[in-house]
Amino acid sequence: MLILAWIGGLAVLTLVFQSLLEARLNPNTEPPARVGQDGRHEVVLERNAQGHYVASGLIDSAPVIFLIDTGATDVAIPEALADRLRLERGRGGVSQTANGAVAVWPTVLGRVRLGSIELNDVRASIVPSMGARDPVLLGMSFLRQLEWSQRDGRLTLRH
Repeated sequence: MLILAWIGGLAVLTLVFQSLLEARLNPNTEPPARVGQDGRHEVVLERNAQGHYVASGLIDSAPVIFLIDTGATDVAIPEALADRLRLERGRGGVSQTANGAVAVWPTVLGRVRLGSIELNDVRASIVPSMGARDPVLLGMSFLRQLEWSQRDGRLTLRH
């Protein structure tokens, strides 16, 4: 019985610490959304422990984790996610990234949602070198359609 109690206690501690680590990585699992005074949708994101803006969202109807990346030209999607979403691939090419040249396939996302902000027909790149569990890089093909500002560890997006 003592061994079972220890195993049960360790399982509970593992679950508690796992949820704490996930909250540190993604403090925006349900991004707060509001309508501004001008009637535009606003989403406010908190910076994570590493200083990045990470948030949960949707591509079409699939839940994803976004990493806001103003240095990315397009939304960048791991190949495994693209396969799950059955995204059509355009003609392959090469893209320059911070880590060098990578193979990519252009595609278009039917619907991208972050909090209450939803955009249709967003240009994206399928990147086979990204890991299956990597976050989707929410690049400028999405962000340039929004007004955004950063202040005191918060990123406010408006559409």
